[in-house]
Amino acid sequence: MARRIYTAPPDSGQVVLGKTLPDLLYEACERYAETQAFYELRGDGWIPVSLASFREQAEDLALGLRGLPLERGDRVAMFMESDVPFCIVDMACLLGGLIDVPIYLTHAAEALQYVIAHAEARALVVSNLTLLAQIAPVLRDTPTVETVIVGELEPGGRVPVLPEHVRLATLREMQAEGRGVRAADPGRLASLRAQIHPHDVATIIYTSGTTGTPKGVVLTHENISFNALTSFSGLAGYTDGEEVGASFLPLTHIFARTLQYGYLATGSTVYFTRPDRLSKDLQRIRPTFFATVPRVIEKVYGRILERATTLKGAQKQILNWAIALARRYELGREPKGFYKAQLALADRLVYVKWREALGGRIKYIISGGAALSGDLANFFAAAGIPILQGYGLTETSPVITYNRPYLNRAGTVGVPLPGVEVMIADDGEILTRGPHVMQGYFRDEERTREVIDDEGWFHTGDIGEFTDEGFLRITDRKKDMFKLSTGKYVVPQPLENRLVTEPLVEQAVVVGSGYKFCTALIFPEEDALRTFAASRGLDPAMPLEQLVREPVVLARYQELVDKANEGMDHWMQIKRFALVPAHLTVENGMLTPTLKVRRSRVREAFADQIRALYDGEAPEPRTAEPLAAGAS
Repeated sequence: MARRIYTAPPDSGQVVLGKTLPDLLYEACERYAETQAFYELRGDGWIPVSLASFREQAEDLALGLRGLPLERGDRVAMFMESDVPFCIVDMACLLGGLIDVPIYLTHAAEALQYVIAHAEARALVVSNLTLLAQIAPVLRDTPTVETVIVGELEPGGRVPVLPEHVRLATLREMQAEGRGVRAADPGRLASLRAQIHPHDVATIIYTSGTTGTPKGVVLTHENISFNALTSFSGLAGYTDGEEVGASFLPLTHIFARTLQYGYLATGSTVYFTRPDRLSKDLQRIRPTFFATVPRVIEKVYGRILERATTLKGAQKQILNWAIALARRYELGREPKGFYKAQLALADRLVYVKWREALGGRIKYIISGGAALSGDLANFFAAAGIPILQGYGLTETSPVITYNRPYLNRAGTVGVPLPGVEVMIADDGEILTRGPHVMQGYFRDEERTREVIDDEGWFHTGDIGEFTDEGFLRITDRKKDMFKLSTGKYVVPQPLENRLVTEPLVEQAVVVGSGYKFCTALIFPEEDALRTFAASRGLDPAMPLEQLVREPVVLARYQELVDKANEGMDHWMQIKRFALVPAHLTVENGMLTPTLKVRRSRVREAFADQIRALYDGEAPEPRTAEPLAAGAS
């Protein structure tokens, strides 16, 4: 029997093809000439950058880069902060017919060297001397790099020693050289633009991934422009030229970058900020729209629940009542009668304050990069904060499916993008085909053939299913599933998702491959744990290693594990867990830049704790057994 191919429902957006990425800039300049499109974070404030200024700076730099000389199709590596200069350098490369290669700032030296060498980059752009000092040592082993361009030379800053053959320049110097080219040859820029084609390669993005060597994903102008323009066309209520966004995700990742092109094309104003400033900046920016990863939403939810534990009397009762109402809400089902009236009252008393904490003007939040709990989507929707969960990969530019403002279901990642086909393989793997699929992996035909079949279907490596309404639900990563020694397969994500929505849990990793039963490593949310400890009469200042061994603490986490186990097949349930006094971060290599857990590295780093969980192997208890574990 032929497998069903799923496509976008009617009136869910418009297919837009045939655009280069510079087309988006020039068309925006014609439509929104006076727009202050970008706000660059400087100190504790922002500096506005108009569309016209952005275009001029990108044009000057494009001419300067081509005068190095760099030839059409040459690669330019970018080791840059996620800010306006990143966008300028990116657009300059695109205008110049160059291929940019953004590099994650969290890469170790070995990965930095691999990406630059594998891409055969001829130029490298870095934001500042701090980043230059970080990457300079690897340039000895990347002989193709001939020019290093630094964004800012801080007064008195120390310039690291570079190989003799490498020229050092600043962005301003390159732009000045570009202005000289423009003056000497006024038609040069138009000539460069005329050579750009929608099917030209725009960028090579090396996926950080959760395992293995980085792969260079080759994306064209049309891959990305189609994805950005078609995605934004389905956002009902999004008003071109009027929206205000907050950008804090890494632009090295295709999720934030495609959104940035969408913002540009629609004349939106974007304030750049950082995750550590987000809480206070949202209230200053007052965005109508922003994109995030689920971990940020989970933390907001955790703070709400934690707040409920610190209040007393009537305030505590009102907040708990509002939380209980929000937990009952279900997207796609209109509230009625007394429940509807209760929600309206809760909105006036409580939910409005939650919205004010996000700036007070949020129309919706886009969530991507990892799975978001359906309970959280329902919870925030009840409070007038719609979260639109989407799904995609770097290899798909990235959007495959997403929930629309008027087509939103909790626990799903929405319906397909117009022009995109999605199919579920016999083994449950999600396949997709369309103009969003990459050209392949750079200089790696074997890996490309492994994921793109002869009919053009890209094999995502994710397992999923469609609901009766046509919404895609992700059940797990194909690679994350593991097999117990009993022969049963375990899907870890549902259990982990339940645990990380608890305020006391920062991260949870379910393990058990090759063993008789499942166990879990639980990494506590330290601030919430210390607050809990104080509420139970413990010293909240005691070392974390000691705190996780306290019986009252272990008992509380056992309650959370037992709650997560409810309704799960018995072989999927967590039988033992270790409470680990450590933090998983991007900086220590345990998380990807989109905050997904690198399972293999966690298993390696905490191998002793995992072995301790299986000492004596055995149990078939109905509740999990706690074990406090030291950090590695």
